[in-house]
Amino acid sequence: MASVFRFALSNLVLATALAASLPAHAASSPATAQVASAWRQAQQLILVVTPSWDASGGRMQTFERLGEGWRATESPVPVTIGRSGAAWGRGLHPAQADGPQKREGDGRAPAGVFTLGEAFGYAAQRDTGLTYAPMQASHYCIDVPASPLYNRIVDSERVGAAAVEGSTEPMRRDLHADGDVRYKEGFVIQHNPDNVSGAGSCIFAHLWKAPGEPTAGCTAMAEPMMDRLLAWLDDKRHPVFVLLPEAEYRRLRADWQLPAITEAAP
Repeated sequence: MASVFRFALSNLVLATALAASLPAHAASSPATAQVASAWRQAQQLILVVTPSWDASGGRMQTFERLGEGWRATESPVPVTIGRSGAAWGRGLHPAQADGPQKREGDGRAPAGVFTLGEAFGYAAQRDTGLTYAPMQASHYCIDVPASPLYNRIVDSERVGAAAVEGSTEPMRRDLHADGDVRYKEGFVIQHNPDNVSGAGSCIFAHLWKAPGEPTAGCTAMAEPMMDRLLAWLDDKRHPVFVLLPEAEYRRLRADWQLPAITEAAP
């Protein structure tokens, strides 16, 4: 297993994905046309909408693309996000000037559109279409901004104990934090894929410690929902994760071609 999660996207993929989220009226150049094509490659979407920037919880619903539209695959479920709410992150979407901006340690979940990284967990194997990496006691996600390994999951047995010094994110929380189950299963949300120091790190979807308990910046949910999500997600279908406060969701829904949250899956 690789000791480092490959968070970084190639420049071509990132530029293509960024353009894909531009408004339709902006798609007049070959570059923006290429963007629109890349956005259409996404066949699975996880959508989280919260009441406001400062809300620590919201609703999550999953969708699959059928032709040019989206179809709900699950009814909405409650999730929690950062204890301080949300802030614009670094992902596939164009930079947004209005609203808070994600920073290391701010307790906010990154808002925007993001690709998914690898699934992870305590078990040796998982039933998922994502690449899966089993975690050991030696795995840490580096949340130290000055570290050259910032925003990466590494194995201290490979990179050395000094390289993980100061990290507050051991990936086997059951072994390092009194049986904590939060990282028992989850996946990486690829916020800050170019690993800009201080822009926020180690953003995951994972289990909540208790129903309704917020996180330090991740998205948390009940274990049955995570089980279904991991079984449904498939790298070959180019899944994306979208998190937005309700006002931003209403503002951007048409331009970003996002689905409507429904009360129940068909």
